[in-house]
Amino acid sequence: MNGFLVKVTDEIANGKSPPPVTTREFLSWFNAQRRGYFIVQSIRRELAAAGLETAPDFESNYIDAPLELRRASSEPIAPASSEAALGGTPSGDKSAQTAAASSDQEWIRTDPTYRISKLGPANQTVLSVRPDSTLAEVTALLLLRNFSQLPVMTSEREVKGVITWTTIGSRLALSKPESFARDFMEPHHEIRSHFSIFDAIPVIVAHQYVLVRGDDNRISGIITASDLSEQFKLLAEPFLLLGEIENFIRSMIGGRFSIADLNDARDPSDTERQIQGPHDLAFGGYLRLLEKPERWKQFGLAIDRASFCKDLDNIRRIRNDVMHFDPDGVPPKELDSLRDFTKFLSHIQNIVARSKPH
Repeated sequence: MNGFLVKVTDEIANGKSPPPVTTREFLSWFNAQRRGYFIVQSIRRELAAAGLETAPDFESNYIDAPLELRRASSEPIAPASSEAALGGTPSGDKSAQTAAASSDQEWIRTDPTYRISKLGPANQTVLSVRPDSTLAEVTALLLLRNFSQLPVMTSEREVKGVITWTTIGSRLALSKPESFARDFMEPHHEIRSHFSIFDAIPVIVAHQYVLVRGDDNRISGIITASDLSEQFKLLAEPFLLLGEIENFIRSMIGGRFSIADLNDARDPSDTERQIQGPHDLAFGGYLRLLEKPERWKQFGLAIDRASFCKDLDNIRRIRNDVMHFDPDGVPPKELDSLRDFTKFLSHIQNIVARSKPH
């Protein structure tokens, strides 16, 4: 068992409350930096074996927000230093043996919803003004911070309204003599942090922002249209790049290999798959097809086969994580790998196209 979990279970068994840790620090216990599908499943197995859970759930919590580790609600736990916690089961404890034998068979449930609480802007201090702040103070903040709106608040839980450039302009256009924030504000829009990000989209589209209220009833952040665009770029770009890579590979394979060649590259365990062309191959099939020297000659690229296949295998590994949907997005290094390989294939495609006789 993970050494950190051993320490936590011992503390709980001795009546102590383990200190909170951030999600980022918790992941580091397992030598992880992000919450990819396989990492999450591995951590959940270790938590289950230790009889622990995190609150909030580590998969949906913001990466730098605190987590508490506690006894799992469904079962008591023994000290981690005991034989059972370290992997052994006392020979007389039949129920423990049964539970241990069946634990690997249980489906590990995960939160399927992409919650607002996962977004960085939903977990950052909100800059606000008070109702009696002057218009000069408000406009200075809007200009200095390049904001489009400012909440008007009396405390971290109490929102009186919001000021935008539109509300300022409309009041001034009417030649109103007001000079305080309360005179320029309009009703605000907010959403709970545990809601789906898709619940927030219509509000943000309509009003360009939404305030986020956490489970402790504090305003924990603000998400703007700009934040939303950046988040969807972060999530969508890997899918689009992978789509381009697959299309390039299929185009390069097409016409160079027979149906028999393609069938030979099919996953041996996937006997039901019918291969009629390159588009019928799974991604791993491209690698099986091209890693054979005789097939590589048919591929017709005068570059090193081993290097190409190594890069293609790296793309396959990244693809597996992307398709299982990692809430933390693709790490910059892997995103660069996708971009670079896409550019490389595009360059090869252009060279081939220019070399064909017209």
